[in-house]
Amino acid sequence: MSMHPVLGHEGVRHALARAHRQGTLPSSLLLHGARGVGKQHLALWLARLLVCERPGEGPCETCAPCRMASSLEHPDIHWYFPLERPKNATGDRLVDALESARHEELDDFRHKPLRPSWWDEVRAIYLGSVVNIRARAHKHPTMAEGPVFIVGQAESLVPQEASQEAANALLKLLEEPPGNVRFILTSSEPGLLLPTIRSRTVPLHVGPVGHDVVRGFLETHTGVDRKVADWAATLAQGSPGRALAFLPDDGELGPLEALRRRAFELVMAATSTQASAGYEVAISFPPAGARRLIDLFSFTEEWLRDLGAVAAGADDQIFNRDALARLQKHVKAMQLSPVAIATSFAAVERARELARGNVNPQLVVSGLLRDLRRALGARPVLAAMSS
Repeated sequence: MSMHPVLGHEGVRHALARAHRQGTLPSSLLLHGARGVGKQHLALWLARLLVCERPGEGPCETCAPCRMASSLEHPDIHWYFPLERPKNATGDRLVDALESARHEELDDFRHKPLRPSWWDEVRAIYLGSVVNIRARAHKHPTMAEGPVFIVGQAESLVPQEASQEAANALLKLLEEPPGNVRFILTSSEPGLLLPTIRSRTVPLHVGPVGHDVVRGFLETHTGVDRKVADWAATLAQGSPGRALAFLPDDGELGPLEALRRRAFELVMAATSTQASAGYEVAISFPPAGARRLIDLFSFTEEWLRDLGAVAAGADDQIFNRDALARLQKHVKAMQLSPVAIATSFAAVERARELARGNVNPQLVVSGLLRDLRRALGARPVLAAMSS
């Protein structure tokens, strides 16, 4: 099975195709934009363009190299992305285990190309994967003029085991690329990349996809009705991969919908008059795995933003439109100030940094709730825990 077509981004694709025709396409690109907007699909489209026998405004999609690339089988296109760390593997064994895991994941993509841009487990691009990239980069290409390496979610090169070895190893390749090798990095958080990596790639912003395009994509490829597709497309904010993660899965809440609701509980606890609310929320989190909180905190910011919009009288600007009535009622009952809400975002950012540092999740959440209550002018919930 082939990957589904790139959604939207016509302007970006036109610019890339023109640069390729004119011979001005940079050898190292950094595609950056919100998570789930299709950066890796765009990178794969560009890789097909680079190996195509009859390129035009895009890859022809019919020649042998295009067909092989579309099914993720072209020998000169190498796609790397975050993986779970293989258990009980170190040194050379880890290098081999990571490559084996990558091929298994690629095989899963071939059989199920439609998947949300979200996962529950902690993943990273480890040094062993960069060792594999470096080895392949120095080999002669099989069919194309040079190998093409796609490094998806490249920001995950850094926050692993308090080490920047993987990022530094990739940097050496970007500084002195062998032969005609090309690199396409993608990132939803380019600020987390090493500055030296950013300086050796040409950045290209990939914006959101239109709401109607995302809705039509969901209706066509997932079979949901128009109402559900419209709801998920609205929450997705122009990210098809994000929209998929809101849809129900085997009767269960979609993973991002579950996170969205969890973040709402957190914000309600931070503005609750019940002293036990924050404590109950904090202890409901596991004592480990703080990095899983990062996506939760993004939703927390969205709920705070919506509360601020409602408090400022800008109801039409909220993201969570299905919760408008409840937000209006809560803002009125708690007399929340838009200025106070604006100051609360600093508390979420502090909590996010602690989560990246893998601090105990219960402590991170309890501290966040305490700081939010102080910023919002509410009565402290966790005074007993902090005393």
